[in-house]
Amino acid sequence: MYSEKFKIFIDMWREEFAIERSIDEKICLDKDGNPIPWYTYPAIEYLSQFDYSGKQILEFGCGYSSLFWAKRAYKVTSIEDNLKWFDKWKKEFNEPNLDIRWRDEGEIYEQAAFENDIKYDVIIVDGKRRFQCAEAAVKALNKGGMIILDDSDRINTSQEYVKAVDILKKADLLQVDFYGFCPMNNYTKTTSVFFSRDFNFESLYKVQPINGWGNLWSKSRKDRKEFYKKSM
Repeated sequence: MYSEKFKIFIDMWREEFAIERSIDEKICLDKDGNPIPWYTYPAIEYLSQFDYSGKQILEFGCGYSSLFWAKRAYKVTSIEDNLKWFDKWKKEFNEPNLDIRWRDEGEIYEQAAFENDIKYDVIIVDGKRRFQCAEAAVKALNKGGMIILDDSDRINTSQEYVKAVDILKKADLLQVDFYGFCPMNNYTKTTSVFFSRDFNFESLYKVQPINGWGNLWSKSRKDRKEFYKKSM
């Protein structure tokens, strides 16, 4: 058995983060059933603050993150190397601004970054060949944009990630690491965001940061007092 205080903590994770359902059903959804990426929760909350309505997104690795971005951005191009997953997502995802492409995991995979002959405002490296994709992302990134490298803590055991982070740092991008729990997993990991030095995205809100999931200050004064009483 655990204490009443710890029960309040567990209930918050269940209700605000929907973590129990996410782990048990292996789905990346928030408490309202909206798709979220398989990034750490701190990264998801941070990235959710910005206005992407005029932004072009390139994603190496398709999944629930593709829907997350499609509901926010002007256009999303998502590259998938697994034919089984490609067929699944093409059938299930029907967002008009989402272009899902199957590319073999050889060199043609990362070269998909240059097929549209445009620069991307956000590039997500979350699939195969992460070093090669990071290398391509640097060349395909628009001025003022950002590159997201998920599972970046694998740098501690993988030379592929060592090289990926190195190429992003050599491009003079500013690295910010978001540690924490994530959907579907019962352990922590890291999602890293590499910002252009002239990063210029507008916030959706008048202030930043906004209240996060489970944040005490998003409650009314009355509810905060009630919460304090339960937590004493």
